[in-house]
Amino acid sequence: MAYDHELADRIRELVATEKGVDEKRMFGGLSFLVGGNMSVSASGKGGLLVRVDPADVPDLLGDQVHTAVMGGREMRGWLRVDAEAVDDDACLAEWVARSISFVRTLPTK
Repeated sequence: MAYDHELADRIRELVATEKGVDEKRMFGGLSFLVGGNMSVSASGKGGLLVRVDPADVPDLLGDQVHTAVMGGREMRGWLRVDAEAVDDDACLAEWVARSISFVRTLPTK
């Protein structure tokens, strides 16, 4: 499955004013990197792949938010957010802002 180009455009619009953001095709999706660290992605599996503080993960899980799994392994600090959960622009903006805020705490690559 190819990533959702409309979702990628919506993310692109949200990160347009952020410094140090690059786009890169990764894992079948289009990822947005901040300071060289992957932050958020229009996932090739649909929906959003988002990096968050691992300590926040238990509080963020829900019906439409799951721990991301890649190669059969759970990815610490990564969530898969169903497409329906980010149909609303405000919800998408919240996920993107949360991810960028966390990734900015990481060392630049």
